[in-house]
Amino acid sequence: MKKRILDFCINSIKKNSDIKYDDEKLAEIRYGLEAIYLTFTKLIIIFAIALIMGIFKEMLIVMVLYNILRITGYGIHAKKSWICLTSSLIIFIGCPLLAMNVTIPILIKIIICGFCVISFMLYAPADTEKHPLIHKKRRIIYRKITVITSLVYTFICLYTKNIFISNAIIFALLIETGMILPISYKIFKLPYNNYKRYVYQND
Repeated sequence: MKKRILDFCINSIKKNSDIKYDDEKLAEIRYGLEAIYLTFTKLIIIFAIALIMGIFKEMLIVMVLYNILRITGYGIHAKKSWICLTSSLIIFIGCPLLAMNVTIPILIKIIICGFCVISFMLYAPADTEKHPLIHKKRRIIYRKITVITSLVYTFICLYTKNIFISNAIIFALLIETGMILPISYKIFKLPYNNYKRYVYQND
């Protein structure tokens, strides 16, 4: 199914576009379309399971909280689509369920939040081989935004009376922290600090 859809899109671009793309450019377009397709189908599966389990709202909250951090914090990406789907299901179905049913002592929350904020100061943003962040100023800005966001999360987590929101924030912080730590890249055998392979630009 995926191959047919991608072939149809590429053929449509060839026939209907006034611009004549070479094979390299078409390969880039195909890669982008494949990423969109995989994201879309992954979301359909996650949303469907969440709806069936009656946790759609909780799943959406965890997903939003995590992705806000992910936008500037970056982090590892799975090499294969099935690994990405499996890990996404564990994160976005498992974490909401845990957030709804566990009680985390305030001291543990303080320790977790502190650890995550420090990790963001040290390691965010953590780029990938396909998306190296070679601009120094951009990396600094992304780090600052990620740290500020985590501090706001920490304040909400420690002071809100909504136990689920507090727990959801804890899990969002932990997930994103796990995505950027050098040990995570080492475990999954992924290259770290990919920007160092390029000229380190200042703007």
